[in-house]
Amino acid sequence: MKSDTIKRGIQRAPHRSLLRACGLTDQDFEKPFIGIANSYTDIVPGHLHLRELADEVRAGINAAGGVAFEFNTMAICDGIAMNHEGMKYSLASREIVADTVESMAMAHALDGLVLLPTCDKIVPGMLMAAARLDIPSIVVTGGPMLPGEFQGRKVDLINVYEGVGAVSAGEMSEDELAELERCACPGPGSCAGLFTANTMACLTEALGMSLPGCATAHAVSSKKRQIARLSGQRIVEMVKEDLKSRKIMSREAFENAVMVDLALGGSTNSALHIPAIAAEIEGLGINLDVFDELSRRIPHIASISPAGEHMMIDLDRAGGIQAVMKTLRNHLNTSCITCTGKTVAENMKDARVMDTTVIRPLDDPVHHEGGLAILRGNLAPRGSVVKQGAVAEDMMVHEGPARVFESEDECVEAIFGGEIAEGDVIVIRYEGPKGGPGMREMLNPTSAIAGMGLERVALITDGRFSGGTRGPCVGHVSPEAMEDGPIAAVRDGDTIRIDIPSRKLEVDLTEDEIRRRIESAEKPERHVKGWLARYRKLAGSADTGAILR
Repeated sequence: MKSDTIKRGIQRAPHRSLLRACGLTDQDFEKPFIGIANSYTDIVPGHLHLRELADEVRAGINAAGGVAFEFNTMAICDGIAMNHEGMKYSLASREIVADTVESMAMAHALDGLVLLPTCDKIVPGMLMAAARLDIPSIVVTGGPMLPGEFQGRKVDLINVYEGVGAVSAGEMSEDELAELERCACPGPGSCAGLFTANTMACLTEALGMSLPGCATAHAVSSKKRQIARLSGQRIVEMVKEDLKSRKIMSREAFENAVMVDLALGGSTNSALHIPAIAAEIEGLGINLDVFDELSRRIPHIASISPAGEHMMIDLDRAGGIQAVMKTLRNHLNTSCITCTGKTVAENMKDARVMDTTVIRPLDDPVHHEGGLAILRGNLAPRGSVVKQGAVAEDMMVHEGPARVFESEDECVEAIFGGEIAEGDVIVIRYEGPKGGPGMREMLNPTSAIAGMGLERVALITDGRFSGGTRGPCVGHVSPEAMEDGPIAAVRDGDTIRIDIPSRKLEVDLTEDEIRRRIESAEKPERHVKGWLARYRKLAGSADTGAILR
């Protein structure tokens, strides 16, 4: 066992002495050492219940003959960090999570890991660590929040953000917004729609790194506690079988995850996180081209909030991720091994779709193409991402005058000030990985646009979007403005054309004019300190996952 490094032989007497101080007995030194990487915190709703899940994991490990050691890492709530300086830290925190798990596992020679994340950056951060470490690892994602109920309909956090815009437009009263605020988030778990946290949980199960049913088992359910205990038992077996992360996380498994993502119409952030996780394993080559190729042949078969009216609880009741995969079986790589020790085909053998209005058949999809599309052109030579499954049909092709803003804050002020007209194409730049720094999510402006009833306004940015964004919003424009990307050349009034079916994002300028404007562009001075200053120096481009180089 890897843990023999710290517990075998006369030279390890000091190490054993310290471990005995933690309560270990002679018998414990014969058992595998299993780390429980817990991201519990009581300021993040998605993580409120992770102490209880960790207790279930521990019980499973002990029952299977392992020794459990729990440690903690950080977790940022994107909803709370949204639309202020705190959001600059969100994407950067993914790297800290990965580094923390790596450091604890390596320093203490752990034989295996049970990873306990829930929210947006914590799930991919822990998967990055699992890929990097290549030791037996299993993920227990914390599970979705139950939806709230407001005036007879199911609601979630995005309804509150859009409610702010509705109040500004006179479509909702402040009292109604206060009522919505109080009921939209009724308890623990990741926000109830298919936003980034739940997207990444679904992709973790599709990748084979979680037990079947884990992604959609809700935070407050007995099913989630059972899965946590079973995962604790299973990790001990994985150590004995030497079933390491990279045996599961193959290129074919990543392709399965991307196909499930496209079928669900998940968050655009998956196009950041999946390449970032894959980058930890040399030679996989999972990039935007993979999303682009698969999007053209994998249909969008589930319309979950914010794209549709269904919530995660509906997806769970309809059969969850295994039912989605069963529907896609003729496209998937079904021989991939998973954390169960069984193949994808074996895991989904008994799965079935319980509600075809939630998980549609392939011959009656929501859309004939996948939920995400990769756009390129003279405005995004290295690519950009749009959630096409959440774009109205009459906005799939749009042309309009640019309204340029050098930051999210400037744009939000203009939207709420009534300065944006139907037909405009909002451009928010210098919000990329280096420009922000930190590539802030743009949920505030996109929600304001939707809430104020602006139906023919598009938005493009070198920043990114919340998984709760809907509409013709194109993010991850690469190269970013701070790296002299063409988005830095755009001026107010320039004509921008978004053509999603043709995968085009273009500005009506010649290459010479773009080059001249970039050379004369004045980049904003943004003083940052501490960790963000280091992140700005090392962050890579969005099209390669915004990983540190």
